[in-house]
Amino acid sequence: MSSLTITLIQTKLFWEDRQANLSMLSEKIDSIKEQTELVVLPEMFTTGFSMRPHALAETMDGDAVAWMKETARNKRVILTGSLIIKEHDRYFNRLIWMLPNGTYGFYDKRHLFAFAGEDKFYQPGSRRLIASVKGWRVNLQVCYDLRFPVWARQQQMLVEEADKCEYDLLLYVANWPERRKNAWITLLQARAIENQCFVAGVNRVGEDGNDIYHSGNSMVVSPLGEVLYTKEHQEDIFTVTLQKNVLDETRSRFPFWKDADYFTILNDK
Repeated sequence: MSSLTITLIQTKLFWEDRQANLSMLSEKIDSIKEQTELVVLPEMFTTGFSMRPHALAETMDGDAVAWMKETARNKRVILTGSLIIKEHDRYFNRLIWMLPNGTYGFYDKRHLFAFAGEDKFYQPGSRRLIASVKGWRVNLQVCYDLRFPVWARQQQMLVEEADKCEYDLLLYVANWPERRKNAWITLLQARAIENQCFVAGVNRVGEDGNDIYHSGNSMVVSPLGEVLYTKEHQEDIFTVTLQKNVLDETRSRFPFWKDADYFTILNDK
């Protein structure tokens, strides 16, 4: 059975300083000694969670995306995380899934955090991105998306792949404040249990430019909701290998996913 090895980077971020963050993250990625296939960075890893896209955004031809291409190629890994992107005079909190060969997919954050005014500066995404690696399907989402279970809800595949789940790993990148960490911890486990999949959530640590503290609590959760890894307050680089046979056995022994409701998400954004 296939496995997937992922590395989570829980780190402080330099406030609105792209070059400082890219330099720091280069050092952290270079320090990874284990063999890994996927490296995961936090939300807005070049800036922190900023509401100044007019000053900080870059295009898909900018320095950060070029850095992702170079890093993925040199380390021979898939690299993912979100950053501020400008496209057609609009701004997006965009998660990029960068392959070692320089090709990529992207997901624009669907649920914008109106409590902090994110909806006033950024455009919401309208489609999910489920990437594929080594036979694993990975559902990619960003921070506040975690609070909306319908957007992540597992569905059975279409007729050509009947009796298969839509994805195997649900991945969140975040700048989730410490004051609401109970929601973060609880919902990561809930998403794993209800979707019978592995869940990984990568959060930052430290204070941002608005004096908001982040405690990390990055997590890897099994399809049964068991916490396989978590770290609070400290910077950390953690590598874990997920086993497909664990996933298949869980779904075979407890085929709850087959009893789920069928539904369609209407795009109203």
